Amino acid sequence: MALGRALGGALIMGVALGAGTAVGPVLAGGLGLTGFAARLVPATLVSAMAVPLAVVALRRRGGSLRDIGFGGPVGNLRALCVGAGVTCGAAAIVLGVATAAGLLSWSRPDLPKLAGFLVANGVIALLLEALPEETTLRGHTWTALRGRFGGVVSALGTTAVFLVVPGLSSVVEAGVAPLVGGDAGPVGLAPGGQDPVDYLILLTFFGLMLITARTATRRAPLCVGIGAHLAFLSVNRVVFEGDQRDAGWSVHLSSPDVKLLVPVYLLVATAGFAMWRRLGGGDGASGLETEAGSTASAPFRTLRSSSRFRPRNDSGNNSRANSHSASDSSWRRITTP
Repeated sequence: MALGRALGGALIMGVALGAGTAVGPVLAGGLGLTGFAARLVPATLVSAMAVPLAVVALRRRGGSLRDIGFGGPVGNLRALCVGAGVTCGAAAIVLGVATAAGLLSWSRPDLPKLAGFLVANGVIALLLEALPEETTLRGHTWTALRGRFGGVVSALGTTAVFLVVPGLSSVVEAGVAPLVGGDAGPVGLAPGGQDPVDYLILLTFFGLMLITARTATRRAPLCVGIGAHLAFLSVNRVVFEGDQRDAGWSVHLSSPDVKLLVPVYLLVATAGFAMWRRLGGGDGASGLETEAGSTASAPFRTLRSSSRFRPRNDSGNNSRANSHSASDSSWRRITTP
């Protein structure tokens, strides 16, 4: 039963992502939308399908969104800030050292344009990627596995399920797009142009980092992962794709190997989340029990966040296509040049 529910999370996310990115551009085109509004349509469709389906699955078992790691408004906001703060802090440390070492050189920032980009990108990334992925995978799937298995098995299982989503969504998109008169991307484990092995390895690291974030605090733990997810996407898109995305700030790499700074700063972020958990997250959390575990209804009362699991690797997944197109299935391409 636990394995079935865990795979259900991947199914929900894969179907929502594939269908949303297939139908969204066609719907946006039919409405005559362009730019940010056109990108917003598929992103909204993905969340509008994934989150309610996850809620339905939870309620069939007598659960709720609190049981998978959401909290009240204040707790959610605070946890979101923890996730974003730790990730941005880790990026600042690593990229700052790299800049001092001459590995990176920065353009002059255009602050109004940068602020506008961060807001627009944040909305799209939240709806297309961070909210639905964290709800279905680090929320629904993790909770299902954690109720039956230990922390290490649950973390590895959740991450393995995460790897299924890109391929599943590409199959769904390929099936749905022709039905609505749209164009589907290639079917495969990785986006076009990406080496499948490298891509899945990086996706594995990223998934493990998000599990560490998800288990970092007791109150609204899932929102820590959402904040980390958003911060990671924003940092990478500004730093490594700033010119392409007209973000108002960008960086020049001294060599292609500097892309390895991405997993390095994620390793630092992982260590930061592990330290936050060890110190109790500043909110009285022991690191042994999530808010969900302490407030859950009967089927969830045994859930505990993993105090034993301390992943040491992580990475990123990111945008696939032109970020300014209506079919911005951007989460599928690693956000490195």
